[in-house]
Amino acid sequence: MSRPLRRGKTGFVVSFLAPAVLLYAVFVVYPLLQALAISLYRWKGVSARKRFVGLENFDKLIHDEAALQTLGNAAWLLVFSLVAVFVGGLAAAHALNHKGRVARTVRGLILFPQVVSIVAVAVLWEFMLHPDPQMGLVNGALALLGVKAHAWLGETATALPSVGVAFVWHALGFYILLFLAGIKGIDGETMEAAELDGSMGLHRLRTITWPLLWSVKRIATTYLVINVMNVFALVILMTNGGNPDRHTEMPLTYLYEQAFENSQFGYATSLAVVDFALAMLLSLIVMAIYRKNPVEGRR
Repeated sequence: MSRPLRRGKTGFVVSFLAPAVLLYAVFVVYPLLQALAISLYRWKGVSARKRFVGLENFDKLIHDEAALQTLGNAAWLLVFSLVAVFVGGLAAAHALNHKGRVARTVRGLILFPQVVSIVAVAVLWEFMLHPDPQMGLVNGALALLGVKAHAWLGETATALPSVGVAFVWHALGFYILLFLAGIKGIDGETMEAAELDGSMGLHRLRTITWPLLWSVKRIATTYLVINVMNVFALVILMTNGGNPDRHTEMPLTYLYEQAFENSQFGYATSLAVVDFALAMLLSLIVMAIYRKNPVEGRR
């Protein structure tokens, strides 16, 4: 390729990429740098006075038991969600991978929670888990079985699992369809060969479907990590931002408390920076784990 032609091609590519790069720099890179700068100050948010404190906010965060508890809660919710999504979502997708009328109907219904606003989901589950058996569907059903009613969102042992169930209920439909799309993308000859060899049901799911969904599992895990680290409205509405005794507190709800209730915007911004860094680190770890497809390595 001649030099003028190469320059023309480079200019063509740059002209198309420049607007996107500029928008990304203005709306993503600049706010990130601004947040990092604010995290180095002690600032109430409504005052023009800002005092530079360096890494003091981050040192405070390391010794803040409440902040560390939010990370533990987020880790629990992530593990719970991963198990529920990969077990329940993949099993449901495997079961719905046929052309029957019932399967088509169920595939349409499973996206219903995704269509519903997260605010409506929180209110719905708050009513379902109401401690009064006359109002709460869950306790009402347990009362029919002779089981004592529980304050699901008011007891430390059940509050976070209850939020986790609501979170998974809202998210599961998306992952079922994601896995279903991955299953349908598997080479038909591979599935026919497995069927001829007598591989059916759970055996086919374990030996054929699971290994061949490598890229889909990477996308699902990364997306779930980001979603869990950004849980906010569900916890705010279901447990008033962390009740009981911060057992459902998440990083973003604690950030909101520090910024808008305690007027510690510098410290709250340091929490945001750490939350972003952890989300990026976990995403990179996921990418590293799923970097090499073992199925392709055996070919």
